[in-house]
Amino acid sequence: MVQRKSVKTQWWKWIAGILGGLLLIGIGSGYYLYSRWKPILSEKIKKEVKNGSQGLYQIDFKDIHLNILTGTASVDEAQLSPDTAVFSRLKTLKLAPAHLFQVKVKKLQINHIALLNAYFNKKIDISSIVLNQPSINMIHYRVNKRKDSIKPDVSLFQLLSGKIKSIRVDAIRIVNADFDYVKGETSKPLNRIKKLNLNIRDLLIDSLSQFDTTRFYYTKDITFELSGYQSKDKMYQIKADTISGSARGKTLRILGLKMIPLHADLPFSRMYKYGKDRYDLNFSQITFQGVDFLRLNEEEEFHAKLLKLGPAKVGIFLNREMSADPNVNKGDNFPHLALRRLPLPSTIDQIRLNDVDVAYTEYNPISQKRGTIYFQNLNGTITNVTNDSLSLVKNNHAIAKLNARVMKKAKIDLRMDFNLTDNKGAFKYSGEVESLDLKELNPVSKPLGLIEIESGKMQKADFNISGNKFGSSGEVHFYYTDLKLKLLKEGEDGEAPKKKGLLSFLANSLLIKDANPSKGESPRTANVTFQRSPAASFFNLLWKGVFIGMRETAGLGIVPVKTPEKAMEAIKDKKKERQEKRIERKEKKKEKKVS
Repeated sequence: MVQRKSVKTQWWKWIAGILGGLLLIGIGSGYYLYSRWKPILSEKIKKEVKNGSQGLYQIDFKDIHLNILTGTASVDEAQLSPDTAVFSRLKTLKLAPAHLFQVKVKKLQINHIALLNAYFNKKIDISSIVLNQPSINMIHYRVNKRKDSIKPDVSLFQLLSGKIKSIRVDAIRIVNADFDYVKGETSKPLNRIKKLNLNIRDLLIDSLSQFDTTRFYYTKDITFELSGYQSKDKMYQIKADTISGSARGKTLRILGLKMIPLHADLPFSRMYKYGKDRYDLNFSQITFQGVDFLRLNEEEEFHAKLLKLGPAKVGIFLNREMSADPNVNKGDNFPHLALRRLPLPSTIDQIRLNDVDVAYTEYNPISQKRGTIYFQNLNGTITNVTNDSLSLVKNNHAIAKLNARVMKKAKIDLRMDFNLTDNKGAFKYSGEVESLDLKELNPVSKPLGLIEIESGKMQKADFNISGNKFGSSGEVHFYYTDLKLKLLKEGEDGEAPKKKGLLSFLANSLLIKDANPSKGESPRTANVTFQRSPAASFFNLLWKGVFIGMRETAGLGIVPVKTPEKAMEAIKDKKKERQEKRIERKEKKKEKKVS
């Protein structure tokens, strides 16, 4: 019995010894092969990268590590660099890509390589490739387009097919990358991004994948995410909570985008030599859908089916004490004229606004007060937003259908028609405003127009106006009852405006018509014509056309509306008058003390 146990024990020792010996032989052989083939493998990788890219790229690294048992490999301090001489030659042949890449990575990890399958079947299968904290420069060049810009003339598989049957990588992950987008002609960074995460899913290069329309550059999907983006200059800070996108989903999404002024409204405006709008923007969400990323990369044209904006809050401030820049005509910044100046051919089939609040504020130095026009809960669509020449041949009009609440009270429906090819910036707008207690306009009319509405009820107003960067003309219907106004004069040293008693009486008695239609008469229609000054913005032109029509209907048409230039002259005169009054008061005080 004891002898049998001894034989069994000895038997297991022999087996363990044989297995251990084989393991040592395997490890030793692997180590020997690895040590012997390591320089050959390194040279092979460098050669294949160069040949596979037609000499456009070369790779260099400090060291390479390979574990045959686990099928893992890593590369230390790798650097991928383009050969500019080869790139110049490809440009001449019209085969050059629009982008070059410079990549530096401290460590590149490759997990679970099927080595036997790669060796015997020439099929490379990899579980994952991880690049941790790489530095990536994406350099953009303007290159001549290929005849077929959708597919490359020679596919990636055709370049590799002589030596490899297929390459499959389940996942490629780029973690916390520093990404610079650089203009190639000047080497100037156009955008700099920190902490970018990029995920590539199911990369497959074989004889069939090059024709698979469900793949984007041989992948099932490329997604990216950027958290905590920030940019800052002397005037603004721009922040975004998250920027993300998906090639397969054709989406680009920005959450929590803010443009924050770094100075209060008046100090901000006074930091410029001339009057300039100050913006305070807060977009909860901006989403592009149906983005053609392939077209963007290959043809340098941006196309999206839908842009969704909102919820959002938009604040705009303008200080009227600052004179207008004599070298700037704001008519050139009308939205459809500015669209034409975009450097990239762009088309958005539809823009959808959802719950956008807009507050436009002006500071009037005559009254020394601010007045704000509110458009709340702005919703609607804008279709065919494009500067692409081919698209404009088919349809050269963008149509906006919008609705909102004016001064937080009355609903306004607005339709706008932009002529996208007219050099004068032609457009039309029409709409209707529902009933409103006119006293709700006092927060605007008192500080900006020095008019206080004592009473008045608007049943409705509608308008149909055509315009361009030189002015506007059209019809305005303004239906109201029981209108009474106070004409105000500015207070001294920032005090509240005071009533002009006699002028108010005369205006209400002789000029102002307290109702439309008046008793026993037909409704009055205002035919308006407004000449825009170079300092007037697109928004100013829109509301001035309606405002003048309402003034004429109410009987104030004989009182001229000051242009921004004339308003500035009046402001200067008022400042001079105030200064003279102060000097006069000081002299009177001195005379009293002497007497």
